[in-house]
Amino acid sequence: PDLIEFHKLTRSNATHNLQQAFNIAEHNLGLTKLLDPEDVNTENPDEKSIITYVVSYYHYFSKMKALIVEGKRVGKVLDSCIEAENIVNRYDALASDLLDWIEKTIAVLSNQKFANSLTGVQQQLQAFTTYCTIEKPIKFQEKGNLEVLLFTIQSKLRANNQKPYVPHDGKLISEINKAWERLEKAEHERGVALRKELIRQEKLELLAQCFDHKTTMRQAWLNENQRLVSQDNFGYDLPAVEAAMKKHEAIEADIASYEERIGVVVELGAEMEAEGYYDIRRILARKENILGQWSLLKELVAGRRTRLEKNLAMQKTFQDMVYMIDWMEDTQVQLLSKDFGKHLLEVDDLLQKHSLQEADITVQAERVETLNTAALKFTTIEGYQPCDPQVICNRVNHVSSCLEELRQLAAKRREELEESRQLWDFFQELEESEAWIREKSSILSAQGYGKDLSSVLKLLQKHKTLAGELLAHRSLLQNTMKQGKQILSEKSFGTAGIQERIMEVKSEWKSLEDQAAQRLGHLQEALNFFQFSTETDDLVAWLQDAYRLVSSEDFGHDEYSTQSLLKKHRGVSEAVDKHSMHVLALRKHMVALPLRYRDQEEVQVRMGEVEQLYTEVVEVAVLRQQWLHDALAVYRMFSEVNACELWIDEKEQWLEKMEIPERLEDVEMVAHRFESLDQEMNSLMGRILDVNQIVQQLLDGGHPSSTEVRGCQDHLNSRWNSIVELVEQKKDQLGSMLRLQNYLLECTEIKSQIQDKRKAIDATQYMGSDLGGVMALQRRLSTMEGALSVLEPKLLHLQ
Repeated sequence: PDLIEFHKLTRSNATHNLQQAFNIAEHNLGLTKLLDPEDVNTENPDEKSIITYVVSYYHYFSKMKALIVEGKRVGKVLDSCIEAENIVNRYDALASDLLDWIEKTIAVLSNQKFANSLTGVQQQLQAFTTYCTIEKPIKFQEKGNLEVLLFTIQSKLRANNQKPYVPHDGKLISEINKAWERLEKAEHERGVALRKELIRQEKLELLAQCFDHKTTMRQAWLNENQRLVSQDNFGYDLPAVEAAMKKHEAIEADIASYEERIGVVVELGAEMEAEGYYDIRRILARKENILGQWSLLKELVAGRRTRLEKNLAMQKTFQDMVYMIDWMEDTQVQLLSKDFGKHLLEVDDLLQKHSLQEADITVQAERVETLNTAALKFTTIEGYQPCDPQVICNRVNHVSSCLEELRQLAAKRREELEESRQLWDFFQELEESEAWIREKSSILSAQGYGKDLSSVLKLLQKHKTLAGELLAHRSLLQNTMKQGKQILSEKSFGTAGIQERIMEVKSEWKSLEDQAAQRLGHLQEALNFFQFSTETDDLVAWLQDAYRLVSSEDFGHDEYSTQSLLKKHRGVSEAVDKHSMHVLALRKHMVALPLRYRDQEEVQVRMGEVEQLYTEVVEVAVLRQQWLHDALAVYRMFSEVNACELWIDEKEQWLEKMEIPERLEDVEMVAHRFESLDQEMNSLMGRILDVNQIVQQLLDGGHPSSTEVRGCQDHLNSRWNSIVELVEQKKDQLGSMLRLQNYLLECTEIKSQIQDKRKAIDATQYMGSDLGGVMALQRRLSTMEGALSVLEPKLLHLQ
């Protein structure tokens, strides 16, 4: 210790202190540095390395005679360390053994694979109980000893001032406790699983006992019912077979209700199979035996039902055959009746009833065919046959022969009823024809010939309809006659008096046709007469309307309305001309009337009125047309006069307002307008001449408005003369101004030319004095003299 300077050491720097100690031991004591400070200054240093290094100290000090006491002390410390190391090793070994046992035991306890029998599970439960009561307490005591041993190690190390012992990973007391907790959890789960498995095995044993009991009971019941359904005591008539069917249905109901009990056995077997019962082979074998016998029973029941159904169907077929034979016997009695009816309605009723009987026979024939087919099927089936095939064939032949006899009787009675119906139908048609002839004869004799055209047309339409009825009834009557002759030729019963009735009906029919032809002639004559009257009335009404139109005093109030009236009047006049043909046709129609209608005074008077009225209409129409032409001429004259006066008023206003301009251009423009005015005045003059011509015609024709027309003409002529004078006056003024302006213009132009020539003469004074200049000057002066000689006549004219 005297080699170390303790005052230079610090508690906070353990690494430095260790390094200093190792270096001093190496330099001063010659001890090799086996450790580094980092190997020692850790939470879990390597104990064996430390002990080895400490042992080197021990050997060093033991060699020192002067330090024996220190060597003993070191040896004591080392002995204590070695003892502590032995205890630690013992702890590690015990902890490892305990942990290995815990893991192995957990693996064993976690195995949930149990014995598949109640005895085996009970044995496993007993072994588990032994573990809990004997093996586990010993190991629990070992776990407590480990805790005590660890406490001893810590106490010794603390006494030697050594660091506390920390067990290696996995060997801590806390980890051992955790492993022990897992062991207890596995133990608890093992105990619960064993108890559940024990309960399940006990339940399976109870299910097996119940299954054995139920299968024994089901086996006895199945054997008894198989014996019962194997017997075929059905009987030999329909009631017995029906009773057997009801008994069989009761057996089927009992068996169907027992199916649920069989299902219980199957469910028990399936449940034990699902739970894995150890003797499941025996269980499944008994279940299959029960199911096989159950299937056999159902097959026996189905086969017995099939045989029963065959017997029942055959007995029903035989019963239906018996009913059919009874019905055919009853029907034969009805078909042999001698009642063929005493009138047509009764015969129809009998035929209708017979048709119903035939329909019933047809339906029953189909039913017989069905019954025979159904019965014969029992002779061809294979296997079980409910009756002798020969018996079935005999019954089928008997039913067929009865049906054929019934059909022959039905056909014979229909022929007899048809003959009776044909006879009574003939008599009824004759009666209906006689009644119809009498009815139509009374209608023809009772009706008149009409009071007007519409009534005659209605009567003709009715007679046409009656003629169509006669034509249609003629063919019906002819067919009836043919039918009577056919009955006579066949010599059926009840033919007395047919020929006399036929002759009477023919006579009545001939009388009716003559009466209808006579009435048709009278209606045609009445139709011609009333058509003449209607045409006369229509023509008179039209002529009266036309007379009212052509005698109208409306001649229009202006040119347009008068033109419209004239156009309408022309249409009326054309229609009047066309109606002359109607008047002539009406005269011809009157001549063609029957004598008893033509000689009537009213007819002659009406015809004269029509012709007279037509003549008046024609005359009045001609007169009105002339008046309309005169009115149109007056309105046209007034229109022309108004147009002319409007033009004159317009031009007078323009001429009065016009002032003669002083500029030549304006004067020429005004002169151009006067040229246009001359053209317009020439056109207007032609219109005024037309007006004068129209007026003269009206005056010559003695028009009632001659005075008014003359005054209008004079006024228009005076206005025309005044406008002509005004135009001439303005033309004179315009001509004077135009001449003055032309004179001033010519004066200005000559003055300008004279000034130009003077300037040219003045310019010749500056020419050169050589010969060329003189000759050029001479030529220029000669030219000027020629130009001045041209201006001189103009100047004289202006002067």
